[in-house]
Amino acid sequence: MRLILLGPPGAGKGTQAEKLSAYLRVPCISTGDSLRHNVAENTELGKKAKPYMDSGKLVPDELVIAMTERRLKEPDAKKGFILDGFPRTIAQAEALLKLTRLDAAVSLFLEPEELIKRNTGRRVCPKDDTVYHIWMNPPKKPGICDKCGTPLVIRADDKEEVVRKRIETYERQTAPLIKYYRDRGLLREVYASGLIEEIFLRTIEALKA
Repeated sequence: MRLILLGPPGAGKGTQAEKLSAYLRVPCISTGDSLRHNVAENTELGKKAKPYMDSGKLVPDELVIAMTERRLKEPDAKKGFILDGFPRTIAQAEALLKLTRLDAAVSLFLEPEELIKRNTGRRVCPKDDTVYHIWMNPPKKPGICDKCGTPLVIRADDKEEVVRKRIETYERQTAPLIKYYRDRGLLREVYASGLIEEIFLRTIEALKA
């Protein structure tokens, strides 16, 4: 199955993408993780993307499209994939349709203030990239990674002022994709409030429908 996940920052796309990946046995391709990896490794792509990411703006289409095209050509994506974080603009959606066919576009939606709470509560281990949340998935010891004991950090794009800008950017540039995929009969809408497993079951039902 070839899916994309849509939704504002903090809607839970990454978590649901991982669960769907295991359920459907296809790779989860996260452009956000790939971009952060490139920034951490100080690659040429990372150098170009970092200023946009730090300020809560979208990374330019040409950078993301080129990276996604390379990833979709890898062997594990031949039988299907789940795209998390791409496309984010109509131009990216048009480019994607030239690269591959799609079976569905799952849109996770949530109230704006809950999105703010979700994002600003996130903490990340800088050593192994494990993600925690101070309310929904806290580490056993506050501020410390359960796996390696490294102090957790707040990513630059999880600070409240940046989060609000990211949500505004989503509404302005990415939300039009809802209509784009609805018009093509591919949209499946899922309410993203509640327990992770509840949201996952809603998603599976939406795909079956």
